[in-house]
Amino acid sequence: PVGAHPSGVLGEDPKGIPNNLMPYIAKVATGKREFLSVFGNDYPTRDGTGVRDYLHIMDLSRGHVSAIDKLEGEGFKGAEAFNLGTGTGISVLEMVDAFRAASQQPIPFKFEERRKGDVAECYADASKAARELGWRAQHSLHDMCGDLWRWVRHNPDGYTSDASKVLAKITADVT
Repeated sequence: PVGAHPSGVLGEDPKGIPNNLMPYIAKVATGKREFLSVFGNDYPTRDGTGVRDYLHIMDLSRGHVSAIDKLEGEGFKGAEAFNLGTGTGISVLEMVDAFRAASQQPIPFKFEERRKGDVAECYADASKAARELGWRAQHSLHDMCGDLWRWVRHNPDGYTSDASKVLAKITADVT
């Protein structure tokens, strides 16, 4: 999952060098990392970079609540697997462009060799979740990037930021 709570109060705070694309892009946008390494630009995709299905954390949360609701319903027995996702792939360069637009910050990047084992495209088929749980992803790429940027802006040092200052910034933004 990617993004953050729309309030900017809750978000991902990886320590050290992030292993996932969105937190890494955020570190580049804030100047905490010099550039983003893009692994591979020769995949058979629309721009040559890897394509993945990114899901907003709030959509994932709603998916979990939908699954719990199903568990509490009548007639459910055993365990079932449900894929949650948008069903639409976003390339690395599309994510970079979207985050650049949301943050209005430069996102320098360098192409590197492909990583062993990476596939060109990977995205979910969430039709079972839609059919049986009534769940569909609702948040857009714009939402994912905007909410993550809000979190980063309000929490430049992650959860070590002073909570009272964070709440004051959020309140000032809302009013």
